[in-house]
Amino acid sequence: MNRQIATPLAACALIAALALGGLAAAHPAPGAKPATAQATSTANMQGDDSVWRTSPYIHAFYDLTKATYGGHAAKVDLDAYEQKSYAIFRDFGVAMGVGPEHMQDHLKLIPRQIDGIVKEDPKVLDSYDNFVLALMGPK
Repeated sequence: MNRQIATPLAACALIAALALGGLAAAHPAPGAKPATAQATSTANMQGDDSVWRTSPYIHAFYDLTKATYGGHAAKVDLDAYEQKSYAIFRDFGVAMGVGPEHMQDHLKLIPRQIDGIVKEDPKVLDSYDNFVLALMGPK
């Protein structure tokens, strides 16, 4: 057989074998025992967040948010709220040993996200637990 023809034929045969093997795995023969699915689990990729949940700095952020939005969300000076939040975040960064600028950069979007969350659901401010749940999600 000509070498120029043999190479494409070999490639086609390999592709066909791989495709048929994949089909066989996806559709087992009648009477064959189906493959068992592996168990799945979820994990918190950020690790233990209890330091954040119990932090006096996060509580101060809640207090600031509650004072800022307390019944008059439409009249909020968002820029001032953001700057006051950043001051808390910088202090938190020092306390956590990561530096003020790093923590502020890490949390910089949070004040405006909280603005939207509180406007959508003011009950977020009914308790610290509600606030932390909205901020960080469930434990």
